[in-house]
Amino acid sequence: MQKSVSSTKSKSLTPVGDILKKYKFDDKDKYISREFQKYAYDLAEELGDLSHKSLYMKLAKETSRILLEKARTFVKDAENARSKGRLFMWKLKQLKKEAKSENTK
Repeated sequence: MQKSVSSTKSKSLTPVGDILKKYKFDDKDKYISREFQKYAYDLAEELGDLSHKSLYMKLAKETSRILLEKARTFVKDAENARSKGRLFMWKLKQLKKEAKSENTK
């Protein structure tokens, strides 16, 4: 009255290492510990200006996210920009100046 064990174990188990080899893990964010750092890195990457990512980190930490997003969308809409990073900084400076003049009124 014993059932055959071999019929229920027809499938063998796959080693965990083989399963993990199927997936590619992206460790580009392994040194990022705060949200503003991730935002700054993504912004620098989008603008094609990774050489100045520390500048974007400082801006993301100290500048209003609203101003950064307005400047980012302005650059995103400008298709023929030669230097997206330079255009971003120009627009951000302009937006900061406008915000400062509105606060003094």
